[in-house]
Amino acid sequence: MGSAPYPAGEWREKGRGGLQELGCMPWKVNKQKGGGGGGEGAGAERRHGDYRDVQQRDLSSSSSSLTPPAPPRPPPAIYHEKQRRELCALHALNNVFQDGTAFSRDALQEIYQRLSPSTMVTPHKKSMLGNGNYDVNVIMAALQTRGFEAVWWDKRRDVGSIELSNVEGFILNVPSNLRWGPLRLPLKRQHWIGVKEVGGVYYNLDSKLRNPQPIGSPDELRKFLRQQLRGKNCELLLVVSEEVEAHQTWRSDG
Repeated sequence: MGSAPYPAGEWREKGRGGLQELGCMPWKVNKQKGGGGGGEGAGAERRHGDYRDVQQRDLSSSSSSLTPPAPPRPPPAIYHEKQRRELCALHALNNVFQDGTAFSRDALQEIYQRLSPSTMVTPHKKSMLGNGNYDVNVIMAALQTRGFEAVWWDKRRDVGSIELSNVEGFILNVPSNLRWGPLRLPLKRQHWIGVKEVGGVYYNLDSKLRNPQPIGSPDELRKFLRQQLRGKNCELLLVVSEEVEAHQTWRSDG
């Protein structure tokens, strides 16, 4: 048997109480101010609008993430003058200045002739024919023609006291094996090499190397110089401007 229906008044009474007893609350429609549309439509529109905003943000972020990264910077161009005859002093100077036209063989030969005119009894006698093998006096005089000085480094001091930021470059005089064509002779002769910082990296620009040899950071440069100076018959020159030499600011120890 079916249950008897409640009268309308009793349904409202019992129905309201029944919903509350079951923990349910009657649905309330939120109306916007100004009358008109119902709350569900406005809320849905807001939700759809928020969804569109999220979509746009997602698209913009995804498009930015799809942007290809900037290509890496090309390595800096390094000028490296190779060995010819016995012109290592010329090569070392040009490599330090990173300019093949900074000095020429004729310019160094003219300096040599000025330092030792019309005599064969001279410390520069090996350069009488202009073949090279110039000594430190020619290098120092050549630097002065461009407003620079060569500071001879006292090997009794540690290279940690060099203010690297005020040094244009380094020129080392080291023993080097002689060659006759492809043959390496068991003889040594003093050889000039240039060391220079290019693009934040120090390089060994020895003209006898096939390519510039990276040394690295300032700390690695100091290690390189210490190692070279421990060798026999090795000397170091600092190439600095006249102003730096006048104020001795190539020294970090004051």
